[in-house]
Amino acid sequence: MTDTRRNALLALLFFSLQALQLGVIPLFLLPLDVRWGWLLLLPVLFTNSWWAFMHEALHGHAFPGKALTRRLGRLNAVLFGAAFDLLRIGHLLHHAFSRTPRERSEVYVPGRDNLARFAAAYYFRLLGGLYLFEVIGSLLFLLPQRWIERAGARLAAPNNVAEEMVGHLLQPAMLAAVRAEALAVLALYAACFYAYGKQAWMLALALCARALLISLMDNVFHYGTPLGDARDARDLALPPWAARLLLHFNLHGVHHRKAGLPWHALPRQHQTDGTAYQGSLWRALLAQLRGPIAETALPKSGG
Repeated sequence: MTDTRRNALLALLFFSLQALQLGVIPLFLLPLDVRWGWLLLLPVLFTNSWWAFMHEALHGHAFPGKALTRRLGRLNAVLFGAAFDLLRIGHLLHHAFSRTPRERSEVYVPGRDNLARFAAAYYFRLLGGLYLFEVIGSLLFLLPQRWIERAGARLAAPNNVAEEMVGHLLQPAMLAAVRAEALAVLALYAACFYAYGKQAWMLALALCARALLISLMDNVFHYGTPLGDARDARDLALPPWAARLLLHFNLHGVHHRKAGLPWHALPRQHQTDGTAYQGSLWRALLAQLRGPIAETALPKSGG
């Protein structure tokens, strides 16, 4: 099967799951029997697979031709609930600054950071807050530009990438796209919650599950790893069926070293590199619940 056909089938699958969640269930199935709401488990279970597919578009890998890949990425981003360029710039900055003081979400500096406040923020981000930030962050770009500039300046700090992100997204063409997609998200989800009516709590629960699954997976490949090298990430073991379901996103170390590779090429590269797995993905997910880690407790990359 060609790369294009494989990705086209995946695009059809994920679009169908979102159409089921956002349209078919509330408009056609729930009026027949509320038990059809259990079908919402399907898009929930495929949440991280869907994100792995969107991740291909963030890197421009999904289809031949930049324009088609961007259009597909924008459609998926609106269904996801956030602006495509906000997700794309945020992810590219992650590749640039991961494991540096600018981007290491679990690492606190003793004597500088208040541990209680840092831990509260850490667990909020881990247990759904990251997705919430992506949604709210997109909507904030509907504000007047001077307000966005002030917010970016106020948020800018040596331990985040807010300044770089806002600077990129305020470029005229990108700002126009972010605003258009933020309006589309508002219109889409307002219509969907209206369609669910008294059963809107079902959609709300499904979105909470999405937030949890997206947020839990975000830093799992970096949690507790050495500091200083943005290419440093772990490859985490999964059963073969689960790795395929996740589009081999578990080979995140390979991805950081070879970001130009599409998802289906990661296993072969992993074999070529001859690197071992650095633990199990399931155990690594749970390990994050241990909480923040002191900067002094982590080694420097290569040290």
